[in-house]
Amino acid sequence: QVQLVESGGGLVQPGGSLRLSCAASEFTFSNYAMSWYRQAPGKERELVARSISVGLTTNYADSVKGRFTIVRDNAKNTVYLQMNSLKPEDTAVYFCNARKYGGVWYDYWGQGTQVTVSS
Repeated sequence: QVQLVESGGGLVQPGGSLRLSCAASEFTFSNYAMSWYRQAPGKERELVARSISVGLTTNYADSVKGRFTIVRDNAKNTVYLQMNSLKPEDTAVYFCNARKYGGVWYDYWGQGTQVTVSS
């Protein structure tokens, strides 16, 4: 059974850093686009960062460019989100996502990890 397990969330002060991890199992990790999404209370889920294995392409939401970095380790089946210079508006539940198209869409989600940025 496909599993995505996030970790690394917590409470951090504004300006601080956190690193989220997402460990994947039971699928060929390197074939999937791996992404981080977030959802704040009362808001829709939004894409934060995406890593496409082919060509090592990465994409970021404008709100996190220059502060967040997505890194994937295909050997460890793990994707990371390094978050620096955190702001209160980064507070949200962060979700890991794996997606690929193979005739149909294969789309998997983790359970989410809470990030709270507050003094």
